[in-house]
Amino acid sequence: MITLRHTVEIKSSPERIFGFFVNMAENYRAWHPDHVEWHYLPSGQLGEGSTIYVEEYLHGKLHKLRGHITKVETNCRMEYKSMFGVRGVFATEPRGETSLFTAEIHIGTEIPLLGMLVDRLMRIFMSPQLAGIEQHMAEEGQNLKRILEEGIQ
Repeated sequence: MITLRHTVEIKSSPERIFGFFVNMAENYRAWHPDHVEWHYLPSGQLGEGSTIYVEEYLHGKLHKLRGHITKVETNCRMEYKSMFGVRGVFATEPRGETSLFTAEIHIGTEIPLLGMLVDRLMRIFMSPQLAGIEQHMAEEGQNLKRILEEGIQ
């Protein structure tokens, strides 16, 4: 299993950070210039069992993704999964007057031996794409920090 992770410290409360994700349909384009749209389906609200529909540019190509919210811990954590073994997490952790925001993406399979083979092949053949995703995640973290600390949308 390949794990990509980015953490940033933000001068904001976990409630405010989580609120950004609750209102992601309105915030998505401001979060990163490569973002096109994000919707919670069918109700339009964040919740366990909700479907997310996302369009964004990664490594120069438009990706249209559908995933499912698998876990929500209000003001703390949101987990999702999509097809092809991709899982993700957005988590906040209070640190006094600041919070740590962590985004993770897990790609591949945890099946013994097969997982190691898949990981190795992905690292060989998809190295530029993985690097592009890591860069995108870092930019999202810095943009979220700027938006929440400076009130920029």
